[in-house]
Amino acid sequence: MTTTTPAHPLALSRRRRWTVLAVCCLSMFLVGLDTTIVNVGLPAIGRGLDVGTRGLEWTVDAYTVVLAGLLISSGALADRFGRRRVFQWGLTVFGVASLACALAPSVGALVAARAVQGIGASMLSPVALAIVVNAMPDPRERAQAIGVWASVFGLSMAAGPVTGGALVAGLGWRSLFWINVPVVVAALVLSAVFVPESRAGRARRLDLGGQILLTVTIGVWVGILIEGPRIGWTAPAAQAAYAVAVAATAGFVWVERHRREPLMDLRLFRGPLFSGAVLGAVAVFVALNAALLLNTLYLQHTRGFSPLAAGTATLPMALAATVCAPWSGRLVGRGGPRLPLFLAGGFLTAGGLCLAGLDQDTSIALLLVAYLLIGIGFGFANAPITTTAVSGLPPARAGVAGAITSTARQVGAALGIALAGGLVADTGPAGLAHASRPGWLLVAACGLVLLLVARAARPTPPARNETSGTASAARTR
Repeated sequence: MTTTTPAHPLALSRRRRWTVLAVCCLSMFLVGLDTTIVNVGLPAIGRGLDVGTRGLEWTVDAYTVVLAGLLISSGALADRFGRRRVFQWGLTVFGVASLACALAPSVGALVAARAVQGIGASMLSPVALAIVVNAMPDPRERAQAIGVWASVFGLSMAAGPVTGGALVAGLGWRSLFWINVPVVVAALVLSAVFVPESRAGRARRLDLGGQILLTVTIGVWVGILIEGPRIGWTAPAAQAAYAVAVAATAGFVWVERHRREPLMDLRLFRGPLFSGAVLGAVAVFVALNAALLLNTLYLQHTRGFSPLAAGTATLPMALAATVCAPWSGRLVGRGGPRLPLFLAGGFLTAGGLCLAGLDQDTSIALLLVAYLLIGIGFGFANAPITTTAVSGLPPARAGVAGAITSTARQVGAALGIALAGGLVADTGPAGLAHASRPGWLLVAACGLVLLLVARAARPTPPARNETSGTASAARTR
């Protein structure tokens, strides 16, 4: 997460370098897919384990909260102990946890296994791209590889509901987790054969205090949003949770300000561009995950769709994200992040507003148009957000900026599930459409946030830092 080992000792052939990219993209696909694939299977999981919507929220957020909390530290561990080694540790933990999810006898066991999955995923997402960056010393080839990486990430997130629907319909909800096992085994074998070992020239110190406080902060705030409607916002338990959350947040800020090598460099937030990019990253993933959860519950509970049909309904979203992600990267390269950010914000806002008046008889055509618009917005968003975060920063700090924006994305995913789930948790099928309307307004509001970020973004990326900044940021994503 700081500097990479010189690439020339590796002397990898072009075929070997692109094989390394393929292996690492495979792991990234798993991480992104498991963020969204479970959504479409939630009703089936609820029936299978006899649990309501609030318990189902935890099956999604246990994964994203842990992933968000550990991303930065996992990158530091890889710099210290070896990237391939930590990558393989992550694959092993992820695979074993997937088995535990598939065999879970209760929702408690499933939530715990999902949290362990998040630990494994945190060792895959930032580490795998650091391996790719180290293996490709040529800046042009590295930029191409990062473009492929971004496309795979967008595809994995958007394809989750479609893949999940097919698996649940054909093999049951436990197949959502069984499917990971052969992929993990293949990735372990391929990484052992093709992926070279690498370390940072100078590994950063581990900030254990900051790590614990960050995880507690994210977990407690998300927990309040999930459990607040059930226990009451003013109940003694809720007030105690507020106190813990505020104390953890304040403690994290204090610790990070006094660390010589903090987990999260809070000085970066003094820059409005960086702060806006982090806010934009949260907003994009709040919108995506809220939309996916509301779509799943509405189509299956209110409209009576099968898991396969509900997943297939999101195909416009998946296809739009797949097409627009690389297009967005090209637009950023030509003219900076402002235009794709405006497009992302505009399409997300339009998609959310399409369903702001959702009812039991809303036409399928309108639903598909809304999902298409949201998919376009999501596809355009990721590349300019990363560019905005690192623009104007020296390369030495761009890596930390990339890590923070990656964390912000996962925080947004957890918040999106918690907020959307809280709106419909105690609602029956007849009232679910009406109860979900504020959720679609939330999606539109997230689009407006992106429009504000676009307004502040630089129209043209600084040529001096473009390549090095992008590569540096990529190491920790």
